[in-house]
Amino acid sequence: MEFFRYAKGLVNRISSVREQKLSQNKNVSLDPMQDYLTVGEYRVDEEQHTPHNQPYKLTVYKDDEGVLHQALSLESTTKLEPEYVRDFNQELGCYRAFANRNTGRRYVVEEYLEQFVERVKKHVRQGENSVNVSVITDTHYKDANSIDFYGWNGLTHVSEFSYLDNLGLLDLKVHLGDWIDGSDTGFLGERELIKLRDAFKSNCIPYIMIKGNHDENDKYDEHHDLKASFPENEFEHIMWPQMYAQDEINYISRQHGVCYYDIDNVRFIAVNTSDLPYYLDAQGRKKYDAKITLGVREDQIEEIIEILEQSSNKNIIFMSHANPINRKASNALKYNGRSLHELLVAFNQGEKGRMHSSYGIPAEFRLANDFDFTNVKNARIIAYFCGHRHREDQYRINGIQYILFNCSALMGPKHVLTTKYNKNWKRQIDHQAEFAGYVVNIDLHRHLIQVFGYGAASKRRFFYI
Repeated sequence: MEFFRYAKGLVNRISSVREQKLSQNKNVSLDPMQDYLTVGEYRVDEEQHTPHNQPYKLTVYKDDEGVLHQALSLESTTKLEPEYVRDFNQELGCYRAFANRNTGRRYVVEEYLEQFVERVKKHVRQGENSVNVSVITDTHYKDANSIDFYGWNGLTHVSEFSYLDNLGLLDLKVHLGDWIDGSDTGFLGERELIKLRDAFKSNCIPYIMIKGNHDENDKYDEHHDLKASFPENEFEHIMWPQMYAQDEINYISRQHGVCYYDIDNVRFIAVNTSDLPYYLDAQGRKKYDAKITLGVREDQIEEIIEILEQSSNKNIIFMSHANPINRKASNALKYNGRSLHELLVAFNQGEKGRMHSSYGIPAEFRLANDFDFTNVKNARIIAYFCGHRHREDQYRINGIQYILFNCSALMGPKHVLTTKYNKNWKRQIDHQAEFAGYVVNIDLHRHLIQVFGYGAASKRRFFYI
């Protein structure tokens, strides 16, 4: 890396070739420092929209392959390493957004999230039984330097989502699953989960980590027709020990992903809709493909029942990756989605009974659970949060409000897997619609649930309790 003398005076502006590219693409996300294309050192400040409008030294240099890079260092710092870096992307025809070298977060996103939180604070009541939970889902982290679909941006989205922890608003944070895309080798998938776990966990906010249908890495197995790339319980061993170790998180066992968290009179219960037996055939391939086989099993249902039987004086919100039923009240899981919903309805009605499975269900998914909610007082299930569908949606069935959240993963409009909902957002890298995340306020005094979104998400949705 070769550095040049501090350049004073006017910065060299964009060349005619650059202007031609921009004229062909009016939607390129620009900032004032995009114009610095000549190698050298420059002084920049609030006029160039620097971090927190502070004076910085901007260094422009080329690497061995001739790619332009920019580095920002505080003018007053004595550190040799820059604080923010970025590179020029030939495909985009511009620099990427500046990212912090230590956190991986883009400072323009941090500023955007600060404004988002200030907007949320204007609409929520402070005090008892006004609870704020941040929600992110379907990050689909993948080992690819993609600018228009799943890739390294998934880890960036989780790191930036965690910035909300520091802004004095949250009582809980939740990832609803599909942390990874599951299309890389097993070794890479494991490393990706570790990076995501470390970027998501918090020292100041209790957190819940829910498993998604891509988190078994079965997409890689399907594409390569190989033996199972993940050993049994690999996601569970990587993600759940630290989640369960939190003093605030309660559980019956640490086996199935079921846990609950209480604040004031609100109880959150996490469910695992990718609850599958790990069976291998003679060739080492899985009997059940987790991508397409969604279900809950008897042991998990038993833990849910035990928690519900001890839930007097609680307003309860369930959370899982996939929705157990659809808006027509039909089974949205392959196994026991409708049964789970009926259990929740039985709780709200204070009933006693026994769950059973329909004829023809494989033995490993049959249910035989007794429940007795007759002694539970002043409690009800008010809502169910889920992701998976890569869109926003909502429906209210038997008094339970189902709320679906959009995926954080970048879904470019030209990809075949992109949902119609996300095509309408026309999502692009380094634009506000690149990512998606939420803060949900549950206010029992006002009988109101408010869902605030940032990025490719509705700004505000509200539901009456």
